[in-house]
Amino acid sequence: MNRSQHVRGLIALAAVALSLYVALTVPVHLGLDLRGGTQIVLETRPTADADADADADADADDEATDRTVEVLRGRIDALGVAEPTIVRSGSDRIVVELPGLQDPREASDVLGRTARLSFHQVLGTAADAHDGPGPLPKRPHEQVIADESGQGLRLKAASLTGKDVEKAVAAFDQQGGAGWHVTVDFKGAGETGWARLTGEAACHPAGDPGRRVAIVLDGRIISSPQVAPSVSCRSGIVGGSTQITGTFDAREAKDLALLVNGGALPVPVETVEQRTVGPTLGARAITASAWAAAIGTALTSLFIIAVYRIMGILATVALACYGLISYAALAVLGATLTLPGLAGFVLAIGMAVDANVLVFERAREEYASRLRPTPRSSLTAGFRRAFSAIADSNITTLIAAGLLFFLASGPVRGFGVTLGIGVLASMVSALVITRALADLVVARPGLRRRPHLTGIAHTGAVRARLARTEPDLMRHARRWLAVSAAALVLAASGIAVRGLDFGVEFTGGRLVEYATAAPVDPDRARTALADAGFPRAVVQTSGESRLTVRTEHLTDTQAVTIDDTVGDLAGRADKIRDETIGASLGKELRQGALIALLVALGAQLVYLAARFRWLLGTSAVAALAHDAVILVGVFAWLGKPVDGVFVAALLTVIGYSVNDSVVVFDRIRELGRRDRGEPFARVANRALLETLPRTVNTGMGAAFILTALAVLGGDTLTDFALALLIGLVVGTYSSMFTATPLAIALHQRT
Repeated sequence: MNRSQHVRGLIALAAVALSLYVALTVPVHLGLDLRGGTQIVLETRPTADADADADADADADDEATDRTVEVLRGRIDALGVAEPTIVRSGSDRIVVELPGLQDPREASDVLGRTARLSFHQVLGTAADAHDGPGPLPKRPHEQVIADESGQGLRLKAASLTGKDVEKAVAAFDQQGGAGWHVTVDFKGAGETGWARLTGEAACHPAGDPGRRVAIVLDGRIISSPQVAPSVSCRSGIVGGSTQITGTFDAREAKDLALLVNGGALPVPVETVEQRTVGPTLGARAITASAWAAAIGTALTSLFIIAVYRIMGILATVALACYGLISYAALAVLGATLTLPGLAGFVLAIGMAVDANVLVFERAREEYASRLRPTPRSSLTAGFRRAFSAIADSNITTLIAAGLLFFLASGPVRGFGVTLGIGVLASMVSALVITRALADLVVARPGLRRRPHLTGIAHTGAVRARLARTEPDLMRHARRWLAVSAAALVLAASGIAVRGLDFGVEFTGGRLVEYATAAPVDPDRARTALADAGFPRAVVQTSGESRLTVRTEHLTDTQAVTIDDTVGDLAGRADKIRDETIGASLGKELRQGALIALLVALGAQLVYLAARFRWLLGTSAVAALAHDAVILVGVFAWLGKPVDGVFVAALLTVIGYSVNDSVVVFDRIRELGRRDRGEPFARVANRALLETLPRTVNTGMGAAFILTALAVLGGDTLTDFALALLIGLVVGTYSSMFTATPLAIALHQRT
């Protein structure tokens, strides 16, 4: 072995060893759609309210969001959720993940409350001054707020705020029979302030409104007790402690104590997204994905071994190393693996297989063209000649992955992360690990005597048949374009006639999925929900015991009504998924995904034009757009939802398509440089025939993985696998019979 082979071997060994160590010591963070729990996305809002207790004029800027995160972290810790996660997203978004929490209402109420607590001297009733609720124009330091009974009270500016509180404790008064209350202890200047406030109130006679002290939380009086007769005028209550009483139940009292202890939010927040996934659904998704990946990869490996023999075995080992390296990279970067993120791995597995197939097919060509070939020299030439196609296809995909990460959000951004990691790992797998193993194996004397065992000492059945027949596939290039145009018209008509069924994450609203004890007829469910007051509810079934209800935004009471209605129809209905998306966030996600997609296509066009001339680059990107429109049109005709998972599948299809087109165009470029006087159409046809074995073998390998996902992936992955299978067929066709004929047609016009 020469020096470069030793270096490759050491790099491969180091990469695998380090990845194995990381995989055994650092866990990957699973998204809530895979492990179950609740995710809440909060958005800070600017406020101009003049409030004396803090940050009256604070905008929802970076500093305010940071302070909000700290307050929320204290509240989450008090909820007692195991392993919660709270992170910023941009300048005004906060993402909270609560694993295992299946009822998000309590968490949403606690996290979303501003919790601005203040204590006020009561000046009288609103009727005394004929004033209505709100600030008083002539007395800007006074305001009118209704008390517990609904009577308006005139309040002086706050004497104390939540900052003066040391702690609050919820307790139940068993002896006095007063029920639940919250004991508040003041600190520092708060003790003196409380004594002064109660001392001033004690100067008023019993029954006078001025003898009351109003306790206000978020602009609402939660308690306004009278100071006890035993308290002396000007002396007040000494000791810095009071009780907030009211008609509290246990949950309300504990939540109030939690809010007071956690402190007030510096700016108001609004819940713009809320997702809840049942633990059984997440567990099923993981199990189904694992089985599908294992069986699909096993079938792909068997196919590669059957076609390429010993080289196929080495490629299978390298594919296993790819999975290990990808997992370790995710763990080290602290990335979150979500269901749409699995799409990135599916694409990267296909690209890892594709890179090996490219090398092996080029090695077969080299072996057949040499006078005295050896497996070692043919394989070395195969790696060298295949490098440009592998590099170009991976770079175009990395460009798309990077743009998706920086421009998109939500699941589409997660797809970009896992796709980028997977592509880099696939390149290491194919160009370093496979080559290091191949260098080691082909040097064995036994293989030099039996070159047929290597799998590269023969041309293969597909290439042999094409060599005998030499079909002129591009003789009628315009006919292929007419077929592609007809497919586009059919797909576009589906979009125009049926429309797109955007998922709740793109439109806003609420989606609830149930596992029912008995099958429920969707028409019957729609009628029952319409009778219950939800005539616009969209009801869908998947499988015999799954029912999905999609509506506009619901209150908690309305959500309970839907739960009860579905439960009455099915006998029992367990909620396994609950998603709420704000309309503004849905619009933002939809626009972000579209912008990221268009920019990614534009960037790929620029790169491909620079590498292959504008003619081939334009043809490749046109083929990508062709595949995207057809896939969207098929989903429109089938009535399938267009959601984050579908967008990830669409991007995966585009990745497959650009790979196929790059391989064909790389061969056109190579043949064009060698045979400069030959007509472009003939060069393109020969390039298509020479790369067809690679296209067939790569497509077969990917089809095994996708079929396993479709059959074994369960309801969660069915639509995703279906989109990829459709895209695989369309992408394979378009790279040969759309991109190449279009390049010929454009060349004839120049």
